Amino acid sequence: MIGSPPPPDRILRFEDGSYFRFPAMRWSVSNFRQLMPTVSISRGLGSATPLRRAAREDIDRVVFQPLGSDRTMTWEESLKANYTDGIVVLHKGKVVYERYFGVLKPQGQHGAMSVTKSFIGTLAATLVAEGKLDPSRRVADYVPELASSAFGSATVRQVMDMTTGIRFSEDYADPNAEVWAHAAAGNPLPKPKDYTGPRSYYEFLQTVKAQGAHGEAFGYRTANTDALGWIIARVSSKSVAELLSERIWSRLGAEQDAYMSVDSIGTPFAGGGLNTGLRDLARFGEMIRNNGALNGQQIIPAEAVADIRRGGNPADFAKAGYKLLPGWTYRNMWWITHNAHGAFAARGVHGQTIYIDPKAEMVIARFASHPVAGNAANDPTSLPAYHALALHLMKRR
Repeated sequence: MIGSPPPPDRILRFEDGSYFRFPAMRWSVSNFRQLMPTVSISRGLGSATPLRRAAREDIDRVVFQPLGSDRTMTWEESLKANYTDGIVVLHKGKVVYERYFGVLKPQGQHGAMSVTKSFIGTLAATLVAEGKLDPSRRVADYVPELASSAFGSATVRQVMDMTTGIRFSEDYADPNAEVWAHAAAGNPLPKPKDYTGPRSYYEFLQTVKAQGAHGEAFGYRTANTDALGWIIARVSSKSVAELLSERIWSRLGAEQDAYMSVDSIGTPFAGGGLNTGLRDLARFGEMIRNNGALNGQQIIPAEAVADIRRGGNPADFAKAGYKLLPGWTYRNMWWITHNAHGAFAARGVHGQTIYIDPKAEMVIARFASHPVAGNAANDPTSLPAYHALALHLMKRR
């Protein structure tokens, strides 16, 4: 996409899907706003709060063993293996490591993909902690429009923890999977004349059918987060983009506005539409690490963070069959490792990550453009690298 205009064989478009084919995707994930309609998440009018720095030159040489491998790898080698676009590491609130690759620059923004879900889950956990949202109530109590859908009989807690019994396949390799019908509904472009499906995220959610019983097993399904976004909007009388700005982004001391992609009626994509600067993503992670506080103010209730860190039901999570995530659970749209360090994470397709290690006082914010969507493709060289770095940082306090 370089030139005025770019050569015909280098032009990427949202409408034909060319923007999301690898390797073109490596450009697109840092330029979504040029391709689709969005809504701003304002950082407010105040000055940014500078991040303190204590750069370390030894991190690239940290060695670990990838999952399922008999060989070792360095931290620096792992960044190439994971198609990292940018990464920031905070230790005790200070930037000890920051690197950018390819298209992404410090002043740029990048798609957070399903890391968005953890922001939405955090907003919901905040409303619960403040007594404004009752997680035991049925979804239909808050959004009557969903009464006849599979969501109507689920509790808000089941939506927050993705233990709903809904029919929604997240298999991107299956062209008939519901995730593609969901994407079609949320596509802001004019629909083909023969299109008869839902035309917005709200319309799609009303069509979701039941599959299994609520509350019996964890099942990762993006539709849950969009349903939660609707619940949050109904309770707060604000869109999730407005509420995210008001309650979190404008209070972080962020450097940049964030933004979210929207559907044809302006509904923010709660399931994966957030785009942020990398340092601001790290600021959010540091706030969560500090139990909701940053820059001398309590931004979200400490109780909300405690509930996230508590995790979900291990038996429910185990039924999902994540072989690379033994012992993990899911709570409030966050992934909880339950390891010895109490680490937990926000995770998005193609390698987006906020990884928080409370014991090591470490936060990692990473943007990436791995050619394979599922995190199982990069977890073998990511998760052990994160833990190895945590151990390394703890040696020198």
